[in-house]
Amino acid sequence: MTSTDCRRPVRPDAGQRPAIQQDIRLLYFAWLRARIGHAEENFPKPAEVNDVAGLLAWLRDRGGRYAEALRDLSVIRVAVNQDYVGPDHPIRDGDEIAIFPPVTGG
Repeated sequence: MTSTDCRRPVRPDAGQRPAIQQDIRLLYFAWLRARIGHAEENFPKPAEVNDVAGLLAWLRDRGGRYAEALRDLSVIRVAVNQDYVGPDHPIRDGDEIAIFPPVTGG
């Protein structure tokens, strides 16, 4: 009797899982929360959004309450994953983005 090799050929991508898109989580604080009408929302990162500036523009383009709340971006601060960031900071799947007015202490 001869033995035969019963092993299956290995695919080049074997063992790799397909990328799963994770929602981004937006948190709104202070008067932004009141103007937008909710404290948070989760949704897949829009394909055209690559950075904070792009996200804020995309949100503003939603119109209505978003356009009103984000009318003057000079009074908006953003944190990504709990770190203050600038407008060119990248946005990735799974990020938590907090949007709020300047904070003062006392």
